[in-house]
Amino acid sequence: MTASLGDPSLHFFMTRSVARAMGISLSDALRKGELAPETYSSMVTRCRACPLVGPCQAWLAKSHACRDTPPPGCANGSVFSAFTH
Repeated sequence: MTASLGDPSLHFFMTRSVARAMGISLSDALRKGELAPETYSSMVTRCRACPLVGPCQAWLAKSHACRDTPPPGCANGSVFSAFTH
């Protein structure tokens, strides 16, 4: 049985929002060649499959300063962390 994927628009913006909360500009990373379009697409798809939408949204709601780490259990945590190191 395949898990259903969440709304593409919601998860596109959640992926960008987590990146922004960590001080990462995915648009700049794409423009500079630091992030491949295929990787970006895969990030959104992984987010769409993640069961932690509620906790992620709560993390984002509390995120007022730049964070060093992604939300706990983030499906894209390793990708985001690679940009901060």
